[in-house]
Amino acid sequence: MKKIVVLTGAGMSAESGIQTFRDSNGLWNNYRVEDVATPEGFHRDPQLVLDFYNQRRRELLKSKPNGGHIGLAALEKDFEVHIITQNVDNLHEQAGSTHVVHLHGELMKACSVRDINKPYPISPDKPDINLGDKAPDGGQLRPFIVWFGEAVPKIEEAIILIEKADIFVIIGTSLNVYPAAGLLNYTRKNMPIFLIDPKDVNTYRNDIQFIKVGASEGVKILTDKLKDLK
Repeated sequence: MKKIVVLTGAGMSAESGIQTFRDSNGLWNNYRVEDVATPEGFHRDPQLVLDFYNQRRRELLKSKPNGGHIGLAALEKDFEVHIITQNVDNLHEQAGSTHVVHLHGELMKACSVRDINKPYPISPDKPDINLGDKAPDGGQLRPFIVWFGEAVPKIEEAIILIEKADIFVIIGTSLNVYPAAGLLNYTRKNMPIFLIDPKDVNTYRNDIQFIKVGASEGVKILTDKLKDLK
């Protein structure tokens, strides 16, 4: 069974109503990155940061996987599928994907300020993290999110997956955020590479097959193309 590795970004979940960060009406137009997505921002104003991610979590709890998520999960019938996502939502898992690596953390988990690598699940019934909420180690709980300036612990795992892949697929990412954008450098020679995005994505590679539509339609087209690669 051939191995497909899929790198997904914000465009993967846009059709599910998850607000993106970098688009013209994205979240970074309403919030400064330095205020809500850095350790320094959390130190300056933890309430603002907790409120920001509490809002994102409530938004996620109202969302459902779209056809793209469901289509990727369905590929597991014919391929070994591994998803590497820059997204912090759990829509891939909700759709049924069984091998998901979250590069930038997970919205439905928290961690202690004393140990940011040890996650604790957040109950959908109590989705907010508040000041004074403590982890078992006594530290203040914070979102289990990889903020700007923090290490990306899962990047080595992602690199190994791509180096062993037979097919590489990129969906809904501008390839502007590192280290995730650099994963394209680890593909093997002559490996089929597909990129699904309705927008132009600038890349130095000339061996990519572009599917210039949204995630749901794009995964349908991809599925047809993959029939010849089983």
